[in-house]
Amino acid sequence: MKRSPGVRLCATVTVSALSFALATGCSDGGSENSSDKGSAHKALSTAELRKLIVTKAELPGYEVGPVTEARAKRITTDNADCVPLTRVMSGLPPTDAPASTDRMATENARKQPSARPTSLEDMDEGEFEEAMRKSLDRDVTTVTLASYDGDGAEQAMKSLSAAVKACAGGFTGRQAGAEARFTKVAEEKPAGGGDASVAFAATAKEDQSDGGGAAPVHAEVDRHGSTVSVYFTTNLGAMMARKAYTVTPAVVRAQEARLK
Repeated sequence: MKRSPGVRLCATVTVSALSFALATGCSDGGSENSSDKGSAHKALSTAELRKLIVTKAELPGYEVGPVTEARAKRITTDNADCVPLTRVMSGLPPTDAPASTDRMATENARKQPSARPTSLEDMDEGEFEEAMRKSLDRDVTTVTLASYDGDGAEQAMKSLSAAVKACAGGFTGRQAGAEARFTKVAEEKPAGGGDASVAFAATAKEDQSDGGGAAPVHAEVDRHGSTVSVYFTTNLGAMMARKAYTVTPAVVRAQEARLK
């Protein structure tokens, strides 16, 4: 069956988003505790962080496992001011840390009403697009814990907050040979807490050759003492449907509970 330009664009957007997994969200929130002396902080070890990172037991309805190879591909930019953003969108802490560990939390497929099985080739344009959207409508969140010595965690948060402001007008990113133009970076309300929080959304054009719409990705970084938690969420089905989504609150709450 020959697909119309609309369906081909839909598929192109999906493949592009899969190969260029980007993020959003930024808000310089939270509060700094005056009794929280950064100079007294000592970084936790990787082994200690592994004991603190969220597990499947705390996240019913999600699969929690290693970060996939495709998801782990680094995003880069030539704009030095925006490097903390691309690091977070790559599932990394805003700045290099002595120790870190990560996991990927994938929402289980949402159950759909039973219907007569239909071959993709037998679907019309609307049915094909809806089936694709529903199959991809799930949050995928990379969770990273990183720990710093001294005031490293505070400085990491400040660098990210500064990057959100400096790159508000957008920047160009690259991943595995693909390039995307982010048209804006906007602050968002963080889902977590701790000593400080920064959340942001980065919006890219889905398919510049076809004049595609906006494709946002979301990210959040929270600090608890010398440790920062990084969350980067994408939902391809929501992007295709132009439906709003955020950094997954359930994932943030589960991880934050383990850090308190």
